[in-house]
Amino acid sequence: MTRLRRLRTRLGALALVLPLLAACSGGSGDPQPSSSPTPSGSGSASASPTPTAPPTAEPVARPAEGACYRLSYAAALAPTVDARPVDCGGDTARTFAVGTVDALAGGHLLAIDSDRVQAAVARTCPERLAGFLGGTQADRRLSMLRAVWFTPTVEESDAGADWYRCDVIALAADERLAPLTGVLAGVLDTEAGRARYGVCGTAEPGTAGFSRVVCSRPHSWRAISVVDLGTGAYPGVDTVRTRGEAPCEDAGRDAAADPLSFRWGYEWPTAEQWADGQTYGLCWVPD
Repeated sequence: MTRLRRLRTRLGALALVLPLLAACSGGSGDPQPSSSPTPSGSGSASASPTPTAPPTAEPVARPAEGACYRLSYAAALAPTVDARPVDCGGDTARTFAVGTVDALAGGHLLAIDSDRVQAAVARTCPERLAGFLGGTQADRRLSMLRAVWFTPTVEESDAGADWYRCDVIALAADERLAPLTGVLAGVLDTEAGRARYGVCGTAEPGTAGFSRVVCSRPHSWRAISVVDLGTGAYPGVDTVRTRGEAPCEDAGRDAAADPLSFRWGYEWPTAEQWADGQTYGLCWVPD
């Protein structure tokens, strides 16, 4: 596995997956370079073969904002992509931003696959996604919409390509992408958009039948609020669990038709997820 792949795997997991592990719930009571002979000027025997230079990649066209693609989950996680645009509607990835990579450091030109260049793109695309989708930070944490990003291959970069591309995708379920519909710019500013692309579950969180799905798919539970658990070092499982119980019980009560009889659930992050920036938990209710 290359350095680039290792970096991409970690960042891709952060961008695409929100697997808050533990949960509690309760109720209201509870090719070889070819060589060709070069003829001598006198017509004598051929001179020693001279290898030709290997072919140079043509720079690929700069991506266009608003372009739509049908990508698989694996393709969405890859650092480079060769898929061609398709008609929008039923696509699984949509380009919301395109920019130029900053490959200069201390007067030196960095390789397109260097850690520094890739990390900069990995910061930029999620930041730009927030302004594209709209909504609050909580709305974005409660959605299955994620940013993925691509840069040219090393060969394309050597030929002059210097762009990065940010796409938005929606997780349908574990390692599956959902089709995108309608206009996505500002989609989380709308109730319909938050409902369609929200985080839902197939069963009560923490039970054997539970898996996370986008809310446009069949489901029985919905994540309705976020518990911000602060910053700094991971405070420990007991602390993150305790901090979210009361807020989630209150959220369940507020969402219930009968405040004296209701069910609720809470998920909290692991230490590994916390280190990746997931410093919040989710409150769940039946839906």
